[in-house]
Amino acid sequence: MFVDNSLAAQAAYSSVLSAARMAQLNRSPADLPGGFASKLIHGKRYHYYQRKGPAGLEQIYVGPDDEATRALIAAAHNETAVANQAHLRKLANAAAALGCYTVAPKHFRVLKRLADHGVFSAGALVVGTHAFLAYQNVLGVLWGDPGQTVDLDFAHAGRNLSLAVAPDARVDAHSAIESLQMGFVPVNSGTRYVKPDEPDFDLDWLTSRTRTGDAPVDCRALNVTLQPLRFMELALEAPIPAALLGSTSAIVVNLPAPAAYAVGKLLVAAERTGDSRSKTKKDIAQAAALIDYFVQRDPDTIVEMVASTRARGPAWRKALDVGLDALHRTWPRVGESLAAATEQRQ
Repeated sequence: MFVDNSLAAQAAYSSVLSAARMAQLNRSPADLPGGFASKLIHGKRYHYYQRKGPAGLEQIYVGPDDEATRALIAAAHNETAVANQAHLRKLANAAAALGCYTVAPKHFRVLKRLADHGVFSAGALVVGTHAFLAYQNVLGVLWGDPGQTVDLDFAHAGRNLSLAVAPDARVDAHSAIESLQMGFVPVNSGTRYVKPDEPDFDLDWLTSRTRTGDAPVDCRALNVTLQPLRFMELALEAPIPAALLGSTSAIVVNLPAPAAYAVGKLLVAAERTGDSRSKTKKDIAQAAALIDYFVQRDPDTIVEMVASTRARGPAWRKALDVGLDALHRTWPRVGESLAAATEQRQ
């Protein structure tokens, strides 16, 4: 269900990821979603740095209009950061030319704006089909049938945040989405943003389901509302950094661990009911592609992931068995290979 991408493409992606992470570390105010502004107060000019925050327009005082303040503003356009971004664009273009997966322009625009606002640094993950497509670059492969996606799914651990981020990290995903001026409207208590002129281009915000049930969860860290889903915690544990390539640049995001994503898709398929059952085929196909990869390249990882999922309790075992049964029926070769790998390690 996959073929290896070229060694040149794999090396190019590795370079993009390193450069993107370096560019992230060397960001300057010039890279932030905001800019410098000045005010005349009682006939004297003063400079501020301003950006749109949760409470509206936020301004930080920089200094009076003198030589020192103007030098500070000029220095904010960090030459190292600018050079890193230029280098990153060249590497991203080269990787795309060599066959690495690139995100559709309108999707990348949304993702980059969220990254500029620090959404992924504050613990958000890209999940769903965009994560599955991104695994091609992470694993150095090309999926036989990658499929298409028109929506964007994000997840965050909410109150259970366990990523290595500051406990008081606060960003404003809502303002980031509004600043795009693409016509997104929040619905479903703010857990989803829809575009009336593009009915399938949704932004969904998800988290793991707890004892509070399905009630939407306010996420102060992101200033959005999250929709709880069963078994989502599997995707939120031990995420990995990855570079998403656009047509002109690349950004660093968090993705679920690929093996966790694969098993999570089996669980999600078992949960589908009503109209959502139409997505079951895609769930199983994505799980099968990743399982096929791991059985051939790293069987211990996928066998351990299945075993640890089964050990989480009766509800997990039941859903997993339903998903595995669907895998055997739909992709028998992959199901049999997984069963054989599991038997060899018992």
